Amino acid sequence: MVILILPVSAFGEGYKSKYVGEEHRKIKSLSPDDISELKNGGGWGLAKAAELNGVPGPAHTLEMEGKINLTYEQKQEVQKIYDDMKVKAVALGEQLISLEEKLNIGFSDKTINQKLLEKSIEEIAQVRAKLRIVHLSTHLQTQNILTNKQLILYNKLRGYSENPCQNIPEGHNAEVWKKHNGCK
Repeated sequence: MVILILPVSAFGEGYKSKYVGEEHRKIKSLSPDDISELKNGGGWGLAKAAELNGVPGPAHTLEMEGKINLTYEQKQEVQKIYDDMKVKAVALGEQLISLEEKLNIGFSDKTINQKLLEKSIEEIAQVRAKLRIVHLSTHLQTQNILTNKQLILYNKLRGYSENPCQNIPEGHNAEVWKKHNGCK
């Protein structure tokens, strides 16, 4: 058998992976930002179904407390929801990172097989589902604390309007916002 080793340039630029550089990550499937977000109990985009349908979460509600006129009692209730969520999300985030690292190691050291792969993916899916439930549940709880007027104001301040491409919320990167909202 003859094995030809050709330089990458022989294949042209069209074959270069969009993942170039990610092969140096400790956990290939998670970026450093992903890991940080998970370790800190951040939303990681898991609650978009609520947020983008006008159901606010506790973190942004607390950030905007003065602008949406939260009462002292409302703030205390939302803070409790946030604190409870944070504890659960950090623990689940750590679990998810650990499971992704275990999967990564299986591929790295070539010890993974179909049975281990399926078990690993099921475990990752279960933890990710629990994490998503934690985040989405806080949105449901927060919504029940706010008045209709506060909900409308929250969504207006967040930039959720008929044309999100023209109303970028304060504190958001315009380029990223437009990309996530399909703006041209």
